[in-house]
Order: sequence, then C-alpha cells, then structure tokens
Amino acid sequence: MKALTLKVFCENSDPNKLSGKQVKYLAIADALRKAIKESHIAPTEALPSARKLAQQLSVNRHTVMAALAELVAQGWVEAKERSGYRVVANLPIQGSRAINKMAKTPQSFDWKFRVKQNCAVTPKVKASEYPYNFSGGQPDIRKFPFDEFKSHFSQTCQRPKIDDLSYGDSRGEAELIEEIARYLRRVRSITEKELMICNGSQEALYMISQLLLQPGDKVAVEQLGYPPAWAAFERTGATLIAIKQDERGIDPEHLAQVFAQGKVKLLYLTPLHQYPTTVSLDISRRMQIYQLAVQYGVAIVEDDYDHEFHYDSQPIAPMAADDPAGLVIYISTFSKLMFGGARIGYVVANNALIEQVAAYKMVMNHKCNVLVQQSVAKWMQQGGFEGHLRRMTRLYQKRRDFMVQQLRSYQEQGLPIHFEVPAGGMAIWLDTGKSIVGLKEKLLAHQVYLQTEVEFCRFKVLPDELTNSLASNSANNLPENLPENIPSHLPKKEYRFIRLGFAAMNEAEVTEGLAIVMKTLYGSDY
Repeated sequence: MKALTLKVFCENSDPNKLSGKQVKYLAIADALRKAIKESHIAPTEALPSARKLAQQLSVNRHTVMAALAELVAQGWVEAKERSGYRVVANLPIQGSRAINKMAKTPQSFDWKFRVKQNCAVTPKVKASEYPYNFSGGQPDIRKFPFDEFKSHFSQTCQRPKIDDLSYGDSRGEAELIEEIARYLRRVRSITEKELMICNGSQEALYMISQLLLQPGDKVAVEQLGYPPAWAAFERTGATLIAIKQDERGIDPEHLAQVFAQGKVKLLYLTPLHQYPTTVSLDISRRMQIYQLAVQYGVAIVEDDYDHEFHYDSQPIAPMAADDPAGLVIYISTFSKLMFGGARIGYVVANNALIEQVAAYKMVMNHKCNVLVQQSVAKWMQQGGFEGHLRRMTRLYQKRRDFMVQQLRSYQEQGLPIHFEVPAGGMAIWLDTGKSIVGLKEKLLAHQVYLQTEVEFCRFKVLPDELTNSLASNSANNLPENLPENIPSHLPKKEYRFIRLGFAAMNEAEVTEGLAIVMKTLYGSDY
C-alpha cells in the first residue's frame, strides 16, 4: 500500500491546535475526502488502517474511526469485512478533478442574467464608519434603549409562542399589526385599511412595484428624491418621469401635464418631509394632487419615512388618512426610531392590495423575523416605544436648533449659505452658494460623510459637453436625443445643495464636522 500524506486542518484554526474530538474527526474526514477527489487514492483502493492513520496524525484511533464512519455515511468509502475501508468503485473521480480545476479559474461559469443589477450589495462608503456622519436619515443609535428592549426580547424567548414560530401568515405577527394599527389610528388618523409587516420599507416598495408595474408603464417621482425607491420601480422595466419641484414641493401643474400624457401607473411621494429637501407639502397641493390621481386613475405611494419627528406643530395627517378612493399605498418604517438593521417596516392599503402583497411575500421569504416582531409588540404594549419616541423627538429638536444656530453663525461671518429651518425630519437642506461637485470625495478624506444634491437627482451629473450644450441653449432649443425630462436637470456648476443630517451626532461632533465642511467649501474665505 502506497504511503498517504494528509494535510489535516480546520478552518480558522492552527493545524497543531485542533481542539476536541469532534473538530478533529471532521478535519480528518475532510482531508481524506480531498485526497480521494484529487485521485491520491483510487476507486476500490484500500485506505491505511485506522491504527496507522492514528499514528501518522498523532490522534486517538477512535477519532480516526469516527472520521471513516463519516466518509462511509457520505458515500465516499465502504467498509469491507476483514479488509478494512476502501474507496467506493463508482466515484466519478476524473470528472471531479476537471470540476476542481475549473473552480480554480475565476468566473468559470457564464451566468445568464435576465436582469443585471447595478446597485452595490455593500456600499462603497459606509456612513456609520465616519466620525462626522451627516447622513440625513441616520438616528443616533447610541441613544437606543438596548437594555429595555433586551428585557422584552428575553420575555419573548422565555415564554415563546411555539405555534407562531412555524410557518404562518405572511402579513406579520397579529399582536404587532394590532399595536401599529392602534398607533396609526391615534397618531396619524389612518383607519379602515389593512396593514402588513415587511422587512423594512424597501421590501414593501419592491413588492408593490413587482405587483403593479410592467415594462412600458410610467412612474411619476419627485425631481429630487430617493434613489432606492427609483431602483425598485425601474427593476420592473417601468420608466421614471421626474416632476418639477419648487419651494413648496412637487408642482401640481407639471404633474397634471404628465398624467395627461398617459401610461402613468404610480406616483411616488414623500409629502411630510420631502426627501431630500425636507419641504412639507401643504394641504392645498395635497388636495390638488389627490384629485389628479383620482381623475387619471393613478395610485399614490406615500412614503412617510420619519413621521414621528416633527417639531414646530402637529404634523399634517398622511394622505392615506383621507383616501375615499382607496388609491393611497402608505409605507413607513421603524428604522428612524430604532435602527436600520431592525428591518421592521409596514405597508397600509386596502384589503385587495394587501392580500396580493402578502401572497407575493410568501413566495419571496414567507415572513419577517417572528421574535423581533413579538419583542417590538411588547415594547409598544408596555409604553417603551412612545417613551423612546418622546425622548428622541426632544433630542432631535434640540440638535436641529443647535445646527441652525451654527449655520446662522457662519452666515454672520459672510459665508454665502442659505437654508430654511425644517419643521421636522432629521436634516437641513443647505444651499452652499457654489458648486458642490466633487465635495463629497474631498470630505471623505477628512473623515466627514454627507450627501450632496448630485446623489438625489433623477439624472446624474452630465458629461461636460452636454452640460455646456444645455447652458448655451434655451428650453425650447435643446440638443436632440436627450434623456426624458432633461430640461429640468441643472448644468454641473449649478449643483449647490448639501443635506446635513443633525440627528446622529452630538453638539461637539456637529461643531467639529461643520468646521471641516465649511473650510473644505470656502477655504481661505472661511
């Protein structure tokens, strides 16, 4: 019998520091399996005896026997009476060797994608890794009451509802649905609609898009808006139509023109705190927009992502609260009150739509995390949710006022910045008075994260030759073959706004971060 050399190792472990019989026997089984696949041991060939292998590897014979038994169970070797263990005869060793060789070649398999995704699975730049994080939708997770929430999670685990932990209603846990529905009735005046739990608002947007849109449909969106929502709509083959905005929000007259052209299936809005400008859409425009939607049979997706944080008055009730035609699809999330990783969102609509969304979710991922849902329900039932909400609302209002004070101080120093104090939300939309193209990259080098106007535009920064062409032509004399709605796009030099989130940082952090932003923007003028 030829000598057999085995390289026995355990993932993430030093080969000489294998601990425990279980880890050792699996490592030995893996080494033997690899030797067989690489044809170091041929089909029908006898393996060294357990005693010899034990001596070679300096382990107990019983550990080797356990490894051999594992290989027998997997079908790699067979035990022959009085002749020990042999490799089974019918292993396709040559085919395995060819596959192993192919596996070592990068991108050896040619995947045929129906649609190729163009968004990164992991962001190239992670806002939370920067000490000065002006991300506009980022809560201060350091203030979340983890100990309090832990007690609710512990209660859920100590007295589990066994039946609920199996497969069941994809709409979500009944107790959480009941708590959220009660909260929406009392605080947002939303009644007579069905509610469903989702893995964050993005999943809700995706499912709605897949159910309601098809290639050739159009979705009306705010000229400046939320790119992940746009991505969900575009995955269906629908076309986005950017609607003009002014200081009061979306322009109903332009919306009417777009609706009249036909094929608009959805209107996506962030009416309470427009994303990213923070403008609150007034009652008059809401009524105009709703009447247009009814007239043209267009459903409204109302994304109310941070309703809780409104400071100067009671927030305007959602459009879903006064929806006699039943065409508003209301989406919201706990991400701003808890943290994004909680993945608790919900969609509210009439029963016909919710039934279809629930059926679609059954195919996608069946249901959301049951233990988290039940824990959040207990948190709401026992008052912790609204207690945390009140604390964070006071804190964020204080932080908003502090940032306003800081920005006004910079105005007094002569810097050409302009802004409106937002009535709510978690950010300020700041006009810097100069081009911000390239600013983000410069600030990242100084450990500052923020988002610029470029990131919220329906069309990204244009090539210089097209920018120059736009700058030299009137709206009635534009070059041919421009993307749809390009007249609403600004020349590169006109991108002036940045979004400054104030919720995630304390006053010292805001002061230091703003100083870096202003110095980077204005240099010696600051």
